[in-house]
Amino acid sequence: MSNPVKIVAILTAKPGKADALNALIDGMVGPSRAEPGNLRYDVWREKAEPNRFVLDELYASDEAVAAHRAAPHFQDYVGKIGDLADRLLVVCDPLAVA
Repeated sequence: MSNPVKIVAILTAKPGKADALNALIDGMVGPSRAEPGNLRYDVWREKAEPNRFVLDELYASDEAVAAHRAAPHFQDYVGKIGDLADRLLVVCDPLAVA
């Protein structure tokens, strides 16, 4: 049995790119939530720094993460994100999760 995988992506929009970044992220929400192995795909915007977005993702397994990364909407995102934002990606295994 595979463990769930938590991904937190912190995206900081490059100067003048916040609206385009927001639109790109918005386009990811529906398709990502519709993936069979997706358990959560939430988007947050930092109050103190409105150019910073936080993606809170949870997948059923490593295989679900791989399927997400192979999906056309993710491939489109990967092709554009570098021009729009600096990105910190944190991928976690569960230790003590309720």
